[in-house]
Amino acid sequence: MRVSVPDESWQNVLADLPVDVIVWDGRAPQPEGRIDLAVWPYTLDPSDMAAVDASRIGLIQGQSLGYDGVAAVLSAGGRYANAVDVHEDSTAELAVALLLAAVRDLDVFGAQQAQGLWRKSWTTSLLDRRVMLLGVGGIGRRVAARLDGFGCEIVRVGSRARDDEHGHVHGTDELADLLTTVDAVVVAVPLTPDTEGIVDAEFLARLRDGAIVVNVARGRTAVTEAVPAEAGRVRYASDVFDPEPLPDGHPLWSAPGVIITPHIGGMTSAMAPRIQAVVRGQVERLLAGQEPADVVVDHRDAPGS
Repeated sequence: MRVSVPDESWQNVLADLPVDVIVWDGRAPQPEGRIDLAVWPYTLDPSDMAAVDASRIGLIQGQSLGYDGVAAVLSAGGRYANAVDVHEDSTAELAVALLLAAVRDLDVFGAQQAQGLWRKSWTTSLLDRRVMLLGVGGIGRRVAARLDGFGCEIVRVGSRARDDEHGHVHGTDELADLLTTVDAVVVAVPLTPDTEGIVDAEFLARLRDGAIVVNVARGRTAVTEAVPAEAGRVRYASDVFDPEPLPDGHPLWSAPGVIITPHIGGMTSAMAPRIQAVVRGQVERLLAGQEPADVVVDHRDAPGS
């Protein structure tokens, strides 16, 4: 069995398994022959996959949870698995950090520190606040768990209304009315045709004065141009943007009440052991003749495969 890894740091991860490990960073020419599993570099955009002959790779294992754009570029015969249980906890951690930073004006106090100013002011709190969780999947569930104990009311919104072990989930068809009732929204939806641009001018306009939007989903879930018009009335703390990187001189850089992090939700010390466990699990499944886990794009039946 032949496995490609993005760099030398992976060599010891699979050293005890009966596999032939080669290094391929996704940018260099594709190695000759068949690769049974290729670990796709975390830093490469899915568009770089367009140059890959996926029919000669049994499975491409991504290191990201999101996989928007992969289906459009993966060639016939290819399969792609996303990285489940790798980034969810760290992204949820950042979502709560951004929410707390916005609630307690930590960006304001940080700016004061840079100027050597000791200036007290009252802030809001999560206590007694109503927080909408827009998206109840892997990241959303972990955000909800971390908010438990902060003394806020959680309003969960998913693609459809339903009840589960944690209570009621509202459907997105109720979103317009619900937005007028909440003090904060954490956006943690996958990027789909239904969620693209969901945070638009109408969404923001329906929020109360002083409300907070935290976005840890995908950049295209928000209409970036709509945010500056509401900045100051509504606070916006986001790890994801459209486009990325956010260009020099973009209005968001200087908009009041905006907190920006450069898409680093999963970039923590927790990532390496988790993605390594995912890859080892896939290799062990393939060695045992089993189907790989978490395949989200499968073009084996596509024309030309």
